[in-house]
Amino acid sequence: MRSLTSVVTVFAAVAGMAIGATACAGTPAQMDAATLQAWAGKPWDKATLMNTTVELGRYRNVPVVAEFPCSDVCPQYTVRIIHYQLPPEASCASVGGVEKEVLVPVAIAVMPKTFCIPEPLVASGAYYAK
Repeated sequence: MRSLTSVVTVFAAVAGMAIGATACAGTPAQMDAATLQAWAGKPWDKATLMNTTVELGRYRNVPVVAEFPCSDVCPQYTVRIIHYQLPPEASCASVGGVEKEVLVPVAIAVMPKTFCIPEPLVASGAYYAK
């Protein structure tokens, strides 16, 4: 069983990343490809982040989020998906993203769902983690 201290430490680190991704109140920070790849390479805690969405910043002026869906066996089946949060009028291609289908936990199964992924994360596959 995890100690309260380790859970609080992870939560504080995630909160710090979210706060650090904000340049000023309400304005997400711009990220370059290296920053985006570095964030995707960081370890994450399934129990702390399950069923949350964290705004990471903006890449090519489009919001990027990390989504942590889980369903029936949580936190063990929590996954992380880093993707663009597209404005309603934008297509994935118009922002330079790549559409990728990933498996997302739903009830007692997984279902394929398509996300718009920032191009720097596509080759490495770092946009999706189990």
